[in-house]
Amino acid sequence: MKIKLVNKSDEKQVEIDDNTTVIDVLKQEEIPIETVVTKVNGITVTEDEKLNDNDELEVIKVIYGG
Repeated sequence: MKIKLVNKSDEKQVEIDDNTTVIDVLKQEEIPIETVVTKVNGITVTEDEKLNDNDELEVIKVIYGG
């Protein structure tokens, strides 16, 4: 199975297994989960969301400040 990973202006196809979750992909791509919000097919999801073939996973970096 494949998904489309969108991280900033970078888009790529990522090969995944059945029952792969958002957190699995973030770990595989070495993206710290504490610093991002994720969307699957345009809907904000938690990191335990399961991914399906041809899903689009968008990673949005969260900026902290004060």
